[in-house]
Amino acid sequence: MMTKNLTILGSTGSIGRQTLEVVEQLPVRVAALTAGQNVERMAEQCRRFRPQLAVMGTEEAAQRLREALAGEKIEIRSGMDGLIAAAEHPLADTVVTAVVGMLGLRPTLAAIRVKKRIALANKETLVCAGELVMREAAAAGAEIVPVDSEHSAIFQCLMGCRDRSEIRRLILTCSGGPFFGKTPDKLRQVTKADALRHPNWKMGEKIAIDCATLMNKGLEVIEAMRLYGLPLSQVDVVIHRQSIVHSLVEFRDGAVLAQLGVPDMRVPIRLALTYPNRAENPAEPLDLLRCGPLTFDAPDEEAFPCFRLAKQAAQTGGTACAVLNGANEAAVGLFLDGRIGFTEIAERVSHALDSIPYRKDITLNDVLAADRAARELVLG
Repeated sequence: MMTKNLTILGSTGSIGRQTLEVVEQLPVRVAALTAGQNVERMAEQCRRFRPQLAVMGTEEAAQRLREALAGEKIEIRSGMDGLIAAAEHPLADTVVTAVVGMLGLRPTLAAIRVKKRIALANKETLVCAGELVMREAAAAGAEIVPVDSEHSAIFQCLMGCRDRSEIRRLILTCSGGPFFGKTPDKLRQVTKADALRHPNWKMGEKIAIDCATLMNKGLEVIEAMRLYGLPLSQVDVVIHRQSIVHSLVEFRDGAVLAQLGVPDMRVPIRLALTYPNRAENPAEPLDLLRCGPLTFDAPDEEAFPCFRLAKQAAQTGGTACAVLNGANEAAVGLFLDGRIGFTEIAERVSHALDSIPYRKDITLNDVLAADRAARELVLG
């Protein structure tokens, strides 16, 4: 059923802002918005979209928002309690999870338990606790529609699939990031500014670094395994520099379906909000006569060990994936702060995976504990 009322977790970030651009073109109301510390942008969004609830990451930021919106009839809250309240908002039928990192796990579970549609843009939720999240979604009857371009592509290719046993493999595409073709020696010399220059997509800093290390693609492999209930052996990745083919599905009879389109996140966002329908998009569509040749290559796991480490965690399962993600988030933070080099991200993640014991059958507390242990180890 098409979305009528919407909560956006992480409305001031890249995905959140693009979601609001899509909302302006659809008959959709905004019930709740959440953000971290960007009070000025949140105040602008509140004046424009008139949510019933606005949530900031801290009480200090929430107080500044109250002052900025004095006289407006908008409830303002803060912290995790506020995030969960936004996720459970009674008016919203869809929750876009666009917050970065583990912060999205608890509010996503809260939304699932009250049977919201989850427009999932927070991959860490499925990476760290995929078994738990999918089990909860099945029990509640909550619908999960992926927003990531690759998983949206898989979702669309499987719309006519009657039986998952028909799938031979999922093939996720990867742009290769800004360092495609570089050797390990060259990668030791790259800077933060270099790593943030993604060739095709506009995105936040954390995910841009993950794209540069190829960790993002490794996380997407785990996410695909959880979303579609398939083993690692049935999820492959190819480098596709043009970001025109967003992903493919190979079926057991040899047929391969692909979803193509311009590299614009508003396309999968629009589908997640309107599914099972497709709304008119005013943007210029893909022109096959002008997009140029489409090329495909294998990922270089020697130059980009984060991709290999993600597959290692995927094979292990359980809390190993939470360790992978927590260690990566902490290491990327150190890199963005200028405290470690680019190649040290993978080194610190590898050390965490080797050092922290894992549990196979996970609870939410197990996931949170593994995440915390990984961060503490990486940050030293």
